[in-house]
Amino acid sequence: MPDPVTHDLRVIVAGGGELGLRTAELLSDRGHDVVVVETDPDRIPDVADKYIATVIEGDASRPEILRQAQPERSDVVAALTDDEATNFAICLAAQRMSDARTVMRINGTPDELYEEFVDGLVFPERLGARAATNEIANGGVRTIEDIGGNVEIVEVEVAESAPVAGKRLDEVRLPQGSLIIVDYQGNRIGGPDTVLEAGHRYVLGVESDVADEVMNLFRG
Repeated sequence: MPDPVTHDLRVIVAGGGELGLRTAELLSDRGHDVVVVETDPDRIPDVADKYIATVIEGDASRPEILRQAQPERSDVVAALTDDEATNFAICLAAQRMSDARTVMRINGTPDELYEEFVDGLVFPERLGARAATNEIANGGVRTIEDIGGNVEIVEVEVAESAPVAGKRLDEVRLPQGSLIIVDYQGNRIGGPDTVLEAGHRYVLGVESDVADEVMNLFRG
């Protein structure tokens, strides 16, 4: 399990399509520094016009292009193109160039060996950009369902130093727009006497406006 993020990240997003662009927007909204690498010159103005990221035109699977994005200065390299083999190649190249964490987009059933070579997998057909953002930026958080609109269902592990660690739910002021659905054992709906124990995971429903606040409470 990755350590919780306690600082702003520098993230390279390879692929400026719908998933990459939305992920870059969400990362930028959370205060992270984003570099987008995109092959299609027609897509680049869409990214540049939003002022959310530095944009590099080129194929990130080519080492000379990826090196321009400076993976050695980055915390995460996220390969989010629509080609799985390209994404894998980008992650492997990034690992040779740096110690950055690698995240890759998967379009179908994943090869069972992928997790031996990359740090995180994203399944956009099931979940979407918020899942990619959580995989990139939040250790200990897994998106289960992106319902659409402003709500997503996430599984969150309570960090040892989190403000909610060791407290009963009735002792915690969760922001309006968030709800604990299931306790870590999966046996009961979260209630006032649910104890939020460090190292245990809980399923929450979260509106996007309060997602960062909830993550701070559970991850510290």
